[in-house]
Amino acid sequence: MSLLHRSLSSHSRRRIKKGLSGVFLLVVVVLLVLYARQVDWQEVWQSLMTYNRNALFGAAGLVVISYTIYGLYDLLSRSWSGHGLSARVVMLVSFICYAFNLTLSTWVGGIGMRYRLYSRLGLGSGTIARIFSFSIMTNWLGYILVGGILFTFGALHLPAGWYIDTLTLRCIGGVLLALSICWLLLCSFSPKRTWRIRGRRIRLPGARFAITQFLLSALNWLIMGTTIWLLMQQQVDFMTVLAVTLLSSIAGVIIHIPAGIGVLEAVFLALLPASQISHGSIIAALLVWRALYYFIPLIIAAVCYAVLESRAEKLRKEGEGKRNQVGAVKTRATGLQ
Repeated sequence: MSLLHRSLSSHSRRRIKKGLSGVFLLVVVVLLVLYARQVDWQEVWQSLMTYNRNALFGAAGLVVISYTIYGLYDLLSRSWSGHGLSARVVMLVSFICYAFNLTLSTWVGGIGMRYRLYSRLGLGSGTIARIFSFSIMTNWLGYILVGGILFTFGALHLPAGWYIDTLTLRCIGGVLLALSICWLLLCSFSPKRTWRIRGRRIRLPGARFAITQFLLSALNWLIMGTTIWLLMQQQVDFMTVLAVTLLSSIAGVIIHIPAGIGVLEAVFLALLPASQISHGSIIAALLVWRALYYFIPLIIAAVCYAVLESRAEKLRKEGEGKRNQVGAVKTRATGLQ
């Protein structure tokens, strides 16, 4: 009876997993359709076709670099969490998740996609939680560092009557900069390195690890700002464009619209000086930015997701085989000692 019960339980679990997989895929498809309906694709295509070729190719190259850097967050978290997936698979998962994250929110891309793909590849929920929390933390560490420096030292002067004034923005920048310094000092000198929160062990990274996080993420935010600055034909001061990029990013998180459609444009139109760049040039640049950084990667990521789903079981078995081989080598080495 116990064998029969276990067999039935196992069969039920498989059916539940398949059902949940179907629901997840359906949700992703629905979200993609809803998102696609909000985009004026004809306008995007016209902007791409009439844009300056040098700026377009330069921006496209920077987008590739940015996605690669984001993939390094997950590679860094592989060292942190200790899982054995190959660098190629980790970079692919990271690319898929980042593209969906930017377009369909952190809950779908950053968390849902990671859980779905990494669990299919054989990782446990605890390891997956460490991966996405580490990746998200790395992303925002760079933000608070770059934003802290720019806002504190007055890289952006806000127009009169805006939601906050320039002095308040400088104070916010000071707080962000202080948080960056505190985190680095904590990682460098804290005598306590682990905490338990709701049964989960949280381990504090070392100073070298924290510095790597800051550098990678700060570089990624700088590249994002540089891409938009390049697409604006360098008509506006770089530091101003970078500061507005940071403000629009946080506004997109607060105002929860897929890909921040309308939010990004509204912030740029409000904060960039009309004496330096026309509203038409801003809109054209941001349309091309969306095409290069959001739309095209999303299409590629959707194809990659389908391929990875179909090969997940094979990759999982390959990963388990490699881990078993490593374990056997370690066991033999221990025996020889």
